[in-house]
Amino acid sequence: MNKVLLGDVAVEHKETCKGSKDGYPIVGLEHLIPEEITLTAWDEGSENTFSKMFRKGNVLFGRRRSYLKKAAVAPFDGICSGDITVIEAKPDRILPELLPFIIQNDDLFDFAVGKSAGSLSPRVKWEHLKNYEFKLPDMEKQKELAELLWAMDNTKKSYQKLIAATDELVKSQFIGPAGHKLIAATDELVKSQFIERFGKPGTDPFGWGLTTLGECCELNPRKPKDMNTNIDYSFVAMPSVSEDGRIDSSIERPYSEVCKGFTYFGENDVLFAKITPCMENGKGGVAKKLKNGAGFGSTEFHVLRPIKGISDPYWIYILTIFPKFRSDAEKVMTGTGGQRRVPITYLNEYPIALPPIDLQEQFAAFVRQSDKSKLLISRLKEFILMGYRGHGKM
Repeated sequence: MNKVLLGDVAVEHKETCKGSKDGYPIVGLEHLIPEEITLTAWDEGSENTFSKMFRKGNVLFGRRRSYLKKAAVAPFDGICSGDITVIEAKPDRILPELLPFIIQNDDLFDFAVGKSAGSLSPRVKWEHLKNYEFKLPDMEKQKELAELLWAMDNTKKSYQKLIAATDELVKSQFIGPAGHKLIAATDELVKSQFIERFGKPGTDPFGWGLTTLGECCELNPRKPKDMNTNIDYSFVAMPSVSEDGRIDSSIERPYSEVCKGFTYFGENDVLFAKITPCMENGKGGVAKKLKNGAGFGSTEFHVLRPIKGISDPYWIYILTIFPKFRSDAEKVMTGTGGQRRVPITYLNEYPIALPPIDLQEQFAAFVRQSDKSKLLISRLKEFILMGYRGHGKM
């Protein structure tokens, strides 16, 4: 990495709105949220004295009282306060997607505070900011770093949404169907995060290259030949798998009772119900907390085993619960009546873009957090409903 000055890789964007302000969003210092890298608030309308323009992708830096740590990337063209310095990346020197993180960091803000002038409302000028020195990797590393930082920022915002939603549910005291609605909303949030991070299933918006699901995981893995035959293992029948990803693995059976006529799976394998109507209803999940690390269950499960360093179980599972994934599976079911099943070839040949494993693992952390929230919601609902029953209100 090379040491560079901010002025080497960015310039102050100086543009004035000389015509009508109609249609331009207006951004004042009050709209910049401390330590938030994305702009989420602004005004509409032309009744203001601002004339400084910014463009989509510019970084808006609050130059007055910079200890407040206000800096955000603009998601659109607009007009802003004169107390905002508009910073534009030199794309041949720095990836524009990385620049917001260079600016929105404590070290730069400390530098800005030290260069500010004025007692009541200290301000820092670009001519001082541009002398901020930092280390910058080559363009390829910049791309990797920007993808990682934005993924982390998305995860943080997702956690914040979950916390806010859980708070609202607690306030509502689960009156009526609020608990079920929030669990459903949490599931939809997870799906929306999948699309935002990876694109819709079967598409490749980030250029990772399309492959098949069969190349990303091991389908219906065989039982190990050296499996201990003298101990118990988890047993999972179809009723033990819910339609929102929960698997009850608490039932145990001796190896001798389950070694034949049942489906084998291991810790972190993904179970996919292949028979109608369980498949259409969304039954499936990630197998966790298995007795002695393995389990046996219904023969109506397909098992998808993630490959270490290539795929994460939660990325695989969320892919399989998308309505289109299930509806496409329904179209290729074989058999008649209540005995129609999804063939293994559907899973093996399903087209999918394979994201980098670190991005999958960040998404998995968010899914696990959402699962904890759903469990908390269910437990709180049961607790409150028990209280209502105890007071004769049910």
